[in-house]
Amino acid sequence: MGWSGLKPTSPARSSVDLPALQEVVNVAEDQNTAPPSGSLLLLPYKQRGPTPFAILSPLAQGPKMYKVGNIYFIAATAVIGGGLFGFDISSMSAIISTKGYLCKFNTLGFDDNGNCRGPSSDIQGGITAAMPGGSWLGALCSGFLSDILGRKTSIQIGCVAWVVGSILSCAAVNIPMLIVGRIVNGFCVGICSAQVPVYISEIAPPSKRGRVVSLQQWAITWGILIMYFICYGCSFIEGDASFRVPWGLQMIPAIFLGLALIFLPESPRWLAKKDRWEETHAVLTLVHGHGDPNSPFVVRELAEIREVVEFERANSDVSYFELFKPKMINRTMIGLFMQIWSQLTGMNVMMYYITYIFAMAGIGNGTLVSSGINYVINVCMTVPALIWLDHWGRRTPLLIGAFFMCLWLCVNAGLFAVYSRPARPGEFPSDAESMAISGAPAKAVIASTYLFVASYAPTWGPVSWVYPPELYPLRLRGKAVALATSGNWAFNFALAYFVPPAFKNITWKTYVLFAVFCFAMFWHVFFMFPETANKALEEVDAMFDDTRPGAIRYIGTPAWKTRNFRNETVLKERNQLGDEEKITAMAAHEDEARRDVEHKD
Repeated sequence: MGWSGLKPTSPARSSVDLPALQEVVNVAEDQNTAPPSGSLLLLPYKQRGPTPFAILSPLAQGPKMYKVGNIYFIAATAVIGGGLFGFDISSMSAIISTKGYLCKFNTLGFDDNGNCRGPSSDIQGGITAAMPGGSWLGALCSGFLSDILGRKTSIQIGCVAWVVGSILSCAAVNIPMLIVGRIVNGFCVGICSAQVPVYISEIAPPSKRGRVVSLQQWAITWGILIMYFICYGCSFIEGDASFRVPWGLQMIPAIFLGLALIFLPESPRWLAKKDRWEETHAVLTLVHGHGDPNSPFVVRELAEIREVVEFERANSDVSYFELFKPKMINRTMIGLFMQIWSQLTGMNVMMYYITYIFAMAGIGNGTLVSSGINYVINVCMTVPALIWLDHWGRRTPLLIGAFFMCLWLCVNAGLFAVYSRPARPGEFPSDAESMAISGAPAKAVIASTYLFVASYAPTWGPVSWVYPPELYPLRLRGKAVALATSGNWAFNFALAYFVPPAFKNITWKTYVLFAVFCFAMFWHVFFMFPETANKALEEVDAMFDDTRPGAIRYIGTPAWKTRNFRNETVLKERNQLGDEEKITAMAAHEDEARRDVEHKD
């Protein structure tokens, strides 16, 4: 193939013998030679063409069945798990102000007009926080489930949990039963939010990884929007059906996802970890090789995966404790804080309690419609990330998003501080609606809230799901992403419980608190979060190697010096990078390392 004389891009790969690899993967040199059992020849040798949508594939021992090879269809199906999270967010935010919900779970009694006041701020915080509480547990358990049973099977277990939780919530006759149902729902969301990004990142080619993993966030926004307007339509129904119908309907996507996963291939890296090499080669051929098992990109990728798997097996010590060893602690903290900061932006506060904010801004009976506009903005503004995230990289969106979110939070804090008045007794159903603002300042609050969502949607929203799976070596990826995602849900739980009492007790200063968090996360990202875009997952390991020239001990390459080499990656995947170009590209990497050394000196 003309690669044998090339130097490796990193010392860790110096042992790869590409000519010998052909024997390892049993690639037939002659197109007339029958392929070995379990391999795939989807198109004639050397033929190029689009990735087949679905083929009859022996990806597993047993009956043959159709497997889908289109990466966009695979991702679009898997991220339905993210849509379940969105369903849960808006099913609560849209329902907490409806008459049926307020009367069924009423703990505050009635106002002067005889209307139900609903649960107190503390109880409502507990009901809302039940879902992220279950998600925290699900995220932690998902690491073990994923490593033992596979990425797909762990997601299917989550689907079963979602159906059970939806049945409990739909049939809830009191607050404890509702809380249990939301905890079970949360267990599913924790599994899916941790393992769907891992599954997609392990099966996607590097140049498309950001785009397809960010579909997770887009699915969340669509889930929020769809369920919100279902709830809005059901709000006109009298009685308990106004909330029971949407909580029953939300189990349908989980049933579809659980069945659809049967027709998707398993993660090739998980298969390799289990020594199922024929299936690994088959999946790479199906998804990355355009049907050609001899594709140079497939052969090279299989070599990298084999080398990493063998190295990790020789140095195996896979437990959560390894994540806190000196060589891994930096990556662990980056992944964990990626998810924690995503919560501390205050975005989910906007999602859970947006009707409170708009009610305080004087919208009154129009809160559901105005909140719906907020969710439409969330969906639409996520689209640019789907298209350009791999071009932008990871660091740039995070920095820009943190800056603008801090700005809009400060604007809201200033408007409420200067122009609001304390709410009069009985003016609002909930005691969390502690302020009232009207006129032009109220319109400015609504506008800055919309702008805040528009700043989050293309930046921290998708990147917070794309980034963590890119950070970790294969042997730790399942548990590491599970730990990072558990941080997301721990803070989601805390904020869901904290915000209603915060609005009640510290009023507009709640916005100041989140603005300070956004300011802190900007500088944390700048100094500590390296660029991982358009790098093979195995290449990211080398970036954290603190023995390389210019590296910082326990950190690796300084984050602000890392770059996005998109053009080179695209050429590799298209097999259009010749030997001379490969050498030039490698030289560019060496030049960057040399500049790092010179800068340090």
